Amino acid sequence: MSPIDAPSDPGRPPSLWDRLCNHPLARIGPGLITGVADDDPSGIATYSQAGAQFGLNMLWTMPLAFPLMAAVQLMCARIGRVTGKGLAANIKVFFPTWVLRGVVFLLVVANTLNIGADVAAMGDIAGVLVGANRHLMTVLLAVGTLAMEVFIPYRQYASYLKWLAFSLLAYAAVLFLVHVPWQEVALRTMLPRFRLDAAAATVVVGVFGTTISPYLFFWQSSEEVEDMRMSFGGRSLLADPASAPSELRRIRWDTWSGMLYSDVTAYFIILATAVTLNVAGVTDIQTATQAASALRPLAGEFAFLLFALGILGVGLIGVPVLAGSAGFALSEAMGWKWGLEVKARDARGYYGVITAAILVGVALTAMCSG
Repeated sequence: MSPIDAPSDPGRPPSLWDRLCNHPLARIGPGLITGVADDDPSGIATYSQAGAQFGLNMLWTMPLAFPLMAAVQLMCARIGRVTGKGLAANIKVFFPTWVLRGVVFLLVVANTLNIGADVAAMGDIAGVLVGANRHLMTVLLAVGTLAMEVFIPYRQYASYLKWLAFSLLAYAAVLFLVHVPWQEVALRTMLPRFRLDAAAATVVVGVFGTTISPYLFFWQSSEEVEDMRMSFGGRSLLADPASAPSELRRIRWDTWSGMLYSDVTAYFIILATAVTLNVAGVTDIQTATQAASALRPLAGEFAFLLFALGILGVGLIGVPVLAGSAGFALSEAMGWKWGLEVKARDARGYYGVITAAILVGVALTAMCSG
């Protein structure tokens, strides 16, 4: 047992938190968290729109997306573990400065806007669930997420995120509450029927764009480095080739399983909205909250509750990943000390980026919503 896995006080029985941190699930690597973060509230809105607008005829996108997303994430994870550096640090070494600056700038801007959309969706659905002001709930969730990411050590925080991954099961559970024509589902997954016009092309691009996202590339690569620092004393596979077979095998299993979990969940979201909203003629869905609310009269209160809780659960993973990947990229580009295991006072630039990304995202959302 490593010092990380050992209970904080060997003389006392392990606490519930110790048992959670030492559970086999807690040892799963960054692939699972990356996969769950891929289905953030913005992604849920896109998948819901696909199902509501085109019914079963957009299910084909998920089987096609799976090998693509898994291959890209596997490449990023290997880059981090083999070199001991994140994507931005590797770009800094092998590409001109203008490429590094452009990539990092676009990533930080895109992540900040995405954070704003995600926390707004979380605030909306939380407001509906508890009957509170949605703006207040947005602020509370954003501040709470920020505080956990800044003040909870990486080992505990990563374990917390992995247990939140179960929130995606809510979308599978919704299918038990509605009628699903499984033969038609199988047929349309293989042989969709739709006209490839501007509307269809927009949805297809949106689905693949939200499924294969740059912030996930930077997050998983840097998280492999974070895990390497904790478990292998900072020794990359270049410096420790003897560990390569087992580590690359772990990364392959972790990444493919995490992406499969994400992809199947997205498939279920499209399917759930197709057999409810599309069938009922509700074809214009702009947000995840609209999708959840539209389910209420069609599939019942429990289906609405499951869908809503899923939005909150994945939002609590997606927002930290968005902010964290922005922090990783900018810190590596600037040469700052970084890492979720590093205390805030020792990595002020890194945590400053995380703080700014979340707070600016919230502010932009407030301005846009009036």
